[in-house]
Amino acid sequence: MTPMDDSKISDSADFNAAWSAGKAEALTEIEIANLTDAIVEALKTVFDPEIPVDIYELGLIYKVDINDERDVLIEMTLTAPGCPVAGEMPGWVEDAVAKVEGIRSASAKLVFDPPWDPSRMSDEAKLSLNMF
Repeated sequence: MTPMDDSKISDSADFNAAWSAGKAEALTEIEIANLTDAIVEALKTVFDPEIPVDIYELGLIYKVDINDERDVLIEMTLTAPGCPVAGEMPGWVEDAVAKVEGIRSASAKLVFDPPWDPSRMSDEAKLSLNMF
């Protein structure tokens, strides 16, 4: 399996097929936990430019999968389908996650089902935006 940076995985089925093709040893629970923590921290460095809260706390990240080859697929959404940075934000997410030590590649896919709504925000995000 080759890294996903040049040929983006278009959907979860493609990722799962590529995932299954890998022959690396399975990640241990400790490795998964450490990578998960590092990926979350990386995601928290990406901000919606119109909202002063990171995309993780906003609830824009729906799913993060990592295979044994350490390729990561992120399913994410936007606060609105017409977001002015819709074409750029997945790249920001890929760049942030690809910088995590031990990650081979990262691919972010925009999804709009289910649609985002403010109930997906963390309490921290709601507090930052005075939404309590």
